[in-house]
Amino acid sequence: MNATLQDLLAREKATWLITGAAGFIGSNLVEVLLRSGQKVVGLDNFATGHQRNLDELKRLLPEEYAGNFRMVEGDIRDRETCRSIVAGVDFILHQAALGSVPRSIDDPVTSHNVNVTGFVNMLDAARQAEVKRFIYAASSSTYGDSTELPKREERIGQPLSPYALTKLINEQYAAVYARTYGFKATGLRYFNVFGPRQDPNGAYAAVIPKWVSAMITDDIVTINGDGLTTRDFCYVANAVQANIRAALAPDEAQGEVYNVAVGDRTSLLDLFQLLQDGLAQHQVHYHRDAVMGPFRRGDVRDTQASIEKAQRLLNYSPTHNLAEGLDDALPWYLNFFRAKVSPAA
Repeated sequence: MNATLQDLLAREKATWLITGAAGFIGSNLVEVLLRSGQKVVGLDNFATGHQRNLDELKRLLPEEYAGNFRMVEGDIRDRETCRSIVAGVDFILHQAALGSVPRSIDDPVTSHNVNVTGFVNMLDAARQAEVKRFIYAASSSTYGDSTELPKREERIGQPLSPYALTKLINEQYAAVYARTYGFKATGLRYFNVFGPRQDPNGAYAAVIPKWVSAMITDDIVTINGDGLTTRDFCYVANAVQANIRAALAPDEAQGEVYNVAVGDRTSLLDLFQLLQDGLAQHQVHYHRDAVMGPFRRGDVRDTQASIEKAQRLLNYSPTHNLAEGLDDALPWYLNFFRAKVSPAA
């Protein structure tokens, strides 16, 4: 976290609600806010979040965790849970969702119920409670079949998956609430966020933790498509920064949608090589060739964000590019897997 962000938080002592607090991005947000002396309320149903993420925070920040953090187990699909959790809250950072394009293709109804109904429940509860700011996790999948690069907030295509559609509906609901009620919600379109606490297990694991897991255990790495698909990989510290800056930005910056990324793109073949090289620096040598698989249904071919709008209105500036983010993230993954295979695990 850079000094300017620290200064912003030092001037704004508040109570923050993080939905999805036991998840990947949510737990990183909780950590940064607790380190900055903020009061934090967490909400999670542990469908995709993990108690181990909260246990890690408790080990890292025992005094802050005990004194300034309250964790509630609950589901955003329950309206009463949403109404009760927002009481006394100043800022809401809404991260709770069912991610993954393949998951939404396998089970579109559950993705809709969580990502749309749950979102509206939280949005309406926040409106009625008159919270100061509502910042929500949007998605680069909203750009759909648009081939334009870089991706700019005002130009999107047609959604390619149920997940992408749910995230587009979130943005539309936010716009309607601004027009109808004057309640502004600000969306952050994440581009392939990665970093510590991102789940490396399961059928819907994101590409970086999934491949790192395979390389550490000398398993097969499968690249979907021809390997030339590109992504704008964004380290989690950049996403944390964007959330906090958006929450503390002036009123004229609220009610907008912003890309959260680095503004670069990397092919999957290049990512494979970067991970091989990075792990080799930690004495993990992966000598297999990647196996090429079919292109996944619903996937976008290329992503690269324009971050000009976030830079201009939020003072957002990425602190980590892909290589710098991997330098920070790989030790966490190595520790995670070594702990899992140790005799005490």
